Amino acid sequence: MSEPSGIEIRELVDVAQVYAAAAVLAEVWPSDRQALPAQALRALQHSGNYVVGVYDGERMVGASAGWFGPPAERTMHSHVTGVLPEYQGRGVGRVLKQHQRDWAFERGVGRITWTFDPLIARNAHFTLRVLGARVTDYLVDQYGAMPDAANRGVPSDRLLVSWALAEPPAATPDGAVAAEVRIPGDIDAMRREMPAAAAAWRNSVRRGLQRHLEAGLRIGGFDDERGYLLVDAD
Repeated sequence: MSEPSGIEIRELVDVAQVYAAAAVLAEVWPSDRQALPAQALRALQHSGNYVVGVYDGERMVGASAGWFGPPAERTMHSHVTGVLPEYQGRGVGRVLKQHQRDWAFERGVGRITWTFDPLIARNAHFTLRVLGARVTDYLVDQYGAMPDAANRGVPSDRLLVSWALAEPPAATPDGAVAAEVRIPGDIDAMRREMPAAAAAWRNSVRRGLQRHLEAGLRIGGFDDERGYLLVDAD
């Protein structure tokens, strides 16, 4: 996996770097609270967890943090990843996931988990189609009320996914699809311009996915036109 020109991922080692990372995350998600306070980032970094900066030369333009799961499960949970708006859509996310994968392998971790908003199509595409991670749960209002502009005033529903690092991405054959749940193509724009419609999508997608999951199906993939593809549970 090739890196975007000039971009480098570095583990953070001192307080100044950690504060810079917290400032970058606060810029990505502006609110009256930091996305992840510098003190918490420092504690994670100092205790051996995953805390990195994305650098363009000597400028930090993104950051990511995660921590180890229960010892017996050999997992890492990737909690937050953000890059400045002008660096989004340039392949930085792929580079970060590859760095996480290599970092985890070096420490005997075989699986990385994280959450994402099920209404954000680009995240669903990247997580399910590109990486081949598997959805393990639908979490209703997982983080409660969130103050940043992208999440303010809407329930923080999330999909929990698990990425088996040693397994290749699995395709979903059309014949295996038992149901589909569509999502909007650009929920961010809809939240800015038509908040009532965005809220209706939240409720519709929640009901649709929960109904199929409770019926014994699982989310087996994602299609840019059809949305979530549900298949029989293994």
